[in-house]
Amino acid sequence: MPRITLTSVLVDDQAKALAFYTDVLGFVVKNDVPLGEHRWLTVVGAGEPDGVELLLEPDEHPAARVFKDALVADGIPFTSFAVDDVHATYAELAARGVRFTQPPASMGPVVTAVLDDTCGNLIQLTSPA
Repeated sequence: MPRITLTSVLVDDQAKALAFYTDVLGFVVKNDVPLGEHRWLTVVGAGEPDGVELLLEPDEHPAARVFKDALVADGIPFTSFAVDDVHATYAELAARGVRFTQPPASMGPVVTAVLDDTCGNLIQLTSPA
């Protein structure tokens, strides 16, 4: 059966994305391979070296930027990351200057919050309620 080993988030600047996803969110670099003007740049969760890789993929295709802008305009997260406690993560990241478009909110069995990744995306954080 198929399994997910790699997914991507479209970013407007790979260096800025790398700094945000590692220095702010705590992911660690798995691959950083130069590919001409861009890089094959993936991160994984801290302590999960063999976990699902997140490709910080350049949003160079014209449709990618239109898609991202439409999602942000409608307040729709591009993807979602699990955390142990949304309230605690929200407090920690907000104290570090991360801009949230949605504070923690109960959504039935989960609590969610939505942050701006500084690279053109809204990212949802989710934990059990």
